[in-house]
Amino acid sequence: MALDPETFDALIETVRRFVSERLRPLEGAVEEADAIPADVIQEMRDMGLFGLSIAEDYGGLGLTMSEEARVAIELGRTTPAFRSAFGTNVGIGSQGLVMAGNDAQKSAWLPRIASGEIITSFALTEPDVGSDSGAVKTRATLDGQSYRLSGTKRYITNADKADLFTVMARTSEDPGARGVSAFLVPRDLAGVSIGEPEKKMGQKGAKVADVNFDDVVVPAENRLGAEGEGFKIAMRVLDRGRLHISAVCVGVAERLIADCVAYATERKQFGKPIAEHQLIQGMIADSKTEALVARAMVLETAAAKDAGKDVVMESAAAKYFASEMVGRVADRAVQIFGGAGYIADYGIERLYRDVRLFRIYEGTSQIQQIIIARETIKRGG
Repeated sequence: MALDPETFDALIETVRRFVSERLRPLEGAVEEADAIPADVIQEMRDMGLFGLSIAEDYGGLGLTMSEEARVAIELGRTTPAFRSAFGTNVGIGSQGLVMAGNDAQKSAWLPRIASGEIITSFALTEPDVGSDSGAVKTRATLDGQSYRLSGTKRYITNADKADLFTVMARTSEDPGARGVSAFLVPRDLAGVSIGEPEKKMGQKGAKVADVNFDDVVVPAENRLGAEGEGFKIAMRVLDRGRLHISAVCVGVAERLIADCVAYATERKQFGKPIAEHQLIQGMIADSKTEALVARAMVLETAAAKDAGKDVVMESAAAKYFASEMVGRVADRAVQIFGGAGYIADYGIERLYRDVRLFRIYEGTSQIQQIIIARETIKRGG
């Protein structure tokens, strides 16, 4: 159920102020330290950001997809690492439980996820399994009333601080996706270990690491849905996650455009602001047009999802277009800033590095193309 307009407008204004007054001044420090200050994380908890997509019955804000997208756009106006601090709780780390969990599972975990007391993570990718996500090799073998889980997951967001993992593992010899099941795996179970965080190109402050499962005994009641439903659950989770990421891409693009306009109206060359030069105007126009298209795609698809429509193709199209779009906008921003765009002081080069990841995680651009084509053919055009 949607919030009443007045309450939602107040939420948007609060998030907007938090981003501009609290988060943006910290961007350089977060990049330098590769960490988000603990007091900022607590402020996020207090604002309810960890529970945006979780129902009010479990302590969350219970936002619709349309509302969540608008909040995500606002959060995109700062370094994406800040959003990643609670992004898995809002998206891929919690939505399997929201969509497929039973009442006991939801009651046990969702209130603590919504409050930010615990951090969640989504463990699908493996050393040899990325885009072909139905080929997971991590195994879960039923042994009485428990499963024995063994395998390694790679590049897992927030693994360094996660308390609960949604893990995809093979439970049968059925080929491909049919043999994959989903499990809720607490970090404190014996045999769970976390690797060292990876050194990344961008999004400093948001960590990814390997998660290792060495004969971990997982109670059967921790399975999400029936055996063999894991891949289906994962794909439903990613459909929603892709819309959220698309909205963040729109926010980053709008931030970059605003920064470009401010710089171009102050920077002078050939006796006038560079904003008055037509080739600069062309880059600004292209960026603004593409950002407007992406915003419209995201909000229209979110509204369709809220209406109960099948948006598999539309979510993939939004993710594909928005993530590619923000990469082009970031590239033009470096060009407009010139030498200053390549220097760390202005933050443009940081965002240029940050947005490169959007075209890879939660399904690469090439995977989105496959989904778009497949769904278009299925629908007959």
